[in-house]
Amino acid sequence: MENKYQEEERYYEAKKRVEEIKGFYGNLIAYVVVNIGLMVINLLTSPAYLWFFWPMLGWGIGVVFHGMKVFNYLPFLGKDWEEQKIKEFMEKEDKKQTWK
Repeated sequence: MENKYQEEERYYEAKKRVEEIKGFYGNLIAYVVVNIGLMVINLLTSPAYLWFFWPMLGWGIGVVFHGMKVFNYLPFLGKDWEEQKIKEFMEKEDKKQTWK
């Protein structure tokens, strides 16, 4: 029975991970398509002032952090960090209860 539960949990975690990766690639594709569109609009309407760099920069920073989170390059945003903090808080709570 427990093996089935573990298998279901592993499946759920794998599915969740695939959804996170899919979300990142969706964000990346939207970033590229929209910024190409903005660049074309900018170059056709006012080529003297290249304003399309500003939304590209802002959104690009967000895409980079999204990718770093999804691919675990930001340890304080990843699942391992969350699990470690949960265990840490639970251990602190256990220690408080043993002293009472």
